[in-house]
Amino acid sequence: MAISSGGSDEDPMMDINTTPLIDVMLVLLIMFIITIPVQTHAVKLDLPQDSGDNTPPPVDPVKNKIVVTSQDAILWNGSPVNLVQLRQYLDVSQQLVPTPELHLQPEPNARYETVDEVLAVTKRAQVEKMGFVGNEAYGSEF
Repeated sequence: MAISSGGSDEDPMMDINTTPLIDVMLVLLIMFIITIPVQTHAVKLDLPQDSGDNTPPPVDPVKNKIVVTSQDAILWNGSPVNLVQLRQYLDVSQQLVPTPELHLQPEPNARYETVDEVLAVTKRAQVEKMGFVGNEAYGSEF
């Protein structure tokens, strides 16, 4: 069964064969991609340098106290720390045997968001012995 393209068999084919053209274009594209120089992206960062005078507050083997102040400062046994340092100290305290108690004392005017962040860090550190100190300060609030 023969398929007719609409013309007679004696007429020459008038359509251009695009297959070789596409093959040549693909080869040229591959050659172009290979010859492009690889661009390296560099981002210059000024990383903080360790000053060496950061002595960590000692981790008490019996109990440690976290205070959240009304100025959004977090104090670990009286020394100001950030959330990363707090996590490091909590990890160190959880390695001790027996595990020391953790006392959390938010000031009455401390922001809830800061206290919530501290509680999230203690939960991720899997602290099991934890208590809230100073709840009597909130008795007049309710």
